[in-house]
Amino acid sequence: MAEIKDPENTIIITLKDGDVVIELLADVAPKHSERMKALARSGAYDNVVFHRVIDGFMAQTGDVENGNAEKGFNLRRAGTGGSNLPDLPAEFSKLPHARGTLGAARSSNPNSANSQFFINFKDNDFLNGQYTVYGRVISGMEHVDKITRGEPAPNPDRMIKVKVAADVA
Repeated sequence: MAEIKDPENTIIITLKDGDVVIELLADVAPKHSERMKALARSGAYDNVVFHRVIDGFMAQTGDVENGNAEKGFNLRRAGTGGSNLPDLPAEFSKLPHARGTLGAARSSNPNSANSQFFINFKDNDFLNGQYTVYGRVISGMEHVDKITRGEPAPNPDRMIKVKVAADVA
């Protein structure tokens, strides 16, 4: 596992193949970073599926309303919801959507990001300046690369547990 420099701004996502460690960019996108920590701490991301996984592009997850495989799951609705918290304003920056970066998923409205996010499988420069970048994988990208593909996949992979590193004993 990577060296964790700032446990309060580090997320650990447990996938079927192992842990993915994400460094949140709280200095670049503070509202998105705080939202991810709040949802992780409440357990809202646990068991949420990757509902949109496109080979050579990205893996999207985070629909806490419709994507929890253990609570009222409906595969057809996964990806259409958010959380019970208000939408976030865009926090665009000059950071590129490089392999392993975390981007805020949203509708056509730039200020509609809520709980959903995606992890880039490769450099996706065409997204630069259009979607908020608020984290980067510092360890475990090989596990992200193994996420089952599909829009949605018939049997989608899920985030088993999502924790803030500062909270892990």
